Amino acid sequence: MPPMPIREFRNKMEAAGVSEPAIRAFERNYAQLADTACGQIPESAIQPVESLPTLAEISATLTPQPALLNATAVLKLNGGLGTGMGLAKAKSLLPVHDGLTFLDLIVRQVLHFRKTSGHMRFLTMNSFSTSADTRAALAKYPELGDPDDIELLQNKTPKVDVKTLRPVVWEKDRDFEWCPPGHGDLYAVLATDGTLDRLLADGIRYVFVSNSDNLGATLDLALLTWFAQSGAPFLMEVTARTPSDRKGGHLARRGGQFLLRESAQCPESDMDAFQDITRHRFFNTNNLWLRLDRLRAALAASDGSLPLPLIRNLKTVDPRDKNSPEVYQLETAMGAAIECFPDACAVAVPRRRFAPVKTTADLLTLRSDAYDIRPDGTAALVPELRGIPPHVELDANYKLVDQLEAALAAGVPSLKGCRALRVKGPVLFRADTIFQGEVTIENPTPSPLPVPPGLHCDTHLAL
Repeated sequence: MPPMPIREFRNKMEAAGVSEPAIRAFERNYAQLADTACGQIPESAIQPVESLPTLAEISATLTPQPALLNATAVLKLNGGLGTGMGLAKAKSLLPVHDGLTFLDLIVRQVLHFRKTSGHMRFLTMNSFSTSADTRAALAKYPELGDPDDIELLQNKTPKVDVKTLRPVVWEKDRDFEWCPPGHGDLYAVLATDGTLDRLLADGIRYVFVSNSDNLGATLDLALLTWFAQSGAPFLMEVTARTPSDRKGGHLARRGGQFLLRESAQCPESDMDAFQDITRHRFFNTNNLWLRLDRLRAALAASDGSLPLPLIRNLKTVDPRDKNSPEVYQLETAMGAAIECFPDACAVAVPRRRFAPVKTTADLLTLRSDAYDIRPDGTAALVPELRGIPPHVELDANYKLVDQLEAALAAGVPSLKGCRALRVKGPVLFRADTIFQGEVTIENPTPSPLPVPPGLHCDTHLAL
């Protein structure tokens, strides 16, 4: 008989209809919770990755095989609400460029690919918080197919009360007692209700997975062909780290085996090394390729859920109430599965395949002229930036999307010639303002002040 807290969690999850693979994955994570060192990956235990095959090399040395498209699905992870930016619905429904949302652009990508290259199966993994909004938004695209055939539903897991290590109880809103278990839940979702078997029965052997907020992540036929010919079960796309990526997970090796280290897994004493982009040079884009027959075998060997390392996230039960009780959200990272396959591989890809929006600073950059939205729906850096996006730092005055919207009411400034923009204090941007080089703007007052129009190059603006 499991210990009492575990039994409480199982009872709660079973009553809510959570799948058995997801329950077992939660129990594995919970068993690690008491070990404070669990999931920590010190610098002394790993080695940097010095070099990798590149997409440019792959594209130059093989002939793409369009027939593989019939055996391939594209899966967008669409479970995020963007609560860190103050959103309360699916992040993919946020307008990002010219009034188009992430989801609009993703659909444009899929339909363009089907028209120009061949059939491609499309899937989304929604969470219990994003399913209804997403299905409603996709209703205007009936050509995509039956919504039931498109959607995979992410599991939900209980938040853990920090003081008692039992399921948290929050009478004000019982929905806040639950959280998504991280995108590492993908594997348990695929193992649920025969989903993986159905995909294989339909002839789907390969799945390309990426985040819905990464508009650069489209199916690349050369990379699909290389992956299929390699025989590898798992492929991670990585790209060169820039200062903007210092806090993101990086690729490393341990005993010759690839692994992914996230910031939550790095001891505080090693954080300088973690953020050293000249030492750990490759950043996980979360663009992953899976070979489904090998994944099915790995899941069968591990009781339906891959043994991914725990990420213990400390939050408050109500994310909008910092005085509400502290909880642990037990999560796993999808990319951490690279460590579950000894013959997994990684490929270095250009920055154009990684254009996510994690903060309002990212959103400002994407809405600016630093990016173009191409006819195929992809977001691409303009040539002037030579593959490196502007480094934008916005202070707490712009943490939430509505705060950024207020600052951009008069238009989005030009950033296509900008290397770095740092903003301290509340300001009002204008469409006729051009930033070039490195620009710092400071307003020491609590009242928003307008940025002067015109060109500002390599300067410090004190408003």
